[in-house]
Amino acid sequence: MAEGSKLQEEKSERRKKRVRAKIFGTPQKPRLSVFRSLKQLYAQLVDDVNGKTLTSLSTLSSAVREKLAGPATKSARAKMLGKALAELARSKGIEKVVFDRNRYRYHGRVRQLAQGAREGGLKF
Repeated sequence: MAEGSKLQEEKSERRKKRVRAKIFGTPQKPRLSVFRSLKQLYAQLVDDVNGKTLTSLSTLSSAVREKLAGPATKSARAKMLGKALAELARSKGIEKVVFDRNRYRYHGRVRQLAQGAREGGLKF
């Protein structure tokens, strides 16, 4: 592994730990965790007390894929994913969440996902 990429990975892990130190999900108010790859976006609701994932959704999920066929931009897909996740969460009786942006800036696709979730009815 190259010297620069190892340093970048260490910095990334430090940012992730710093963000996670401040938030914690409960069964009543789970943590909405976001993972972003170059092409896809993944979101899950996590109960940290019991260590369980309550629900998850991604741009690859079959339930979301039909809805995502229209928008061309990744940001538009992120917003639709947020709305779909909010629908799924509300059907399971979850109204409030704690937003975990992971190590990413609250910017671009991460921000669009959060706005979509808010428009879908989640409170955070």
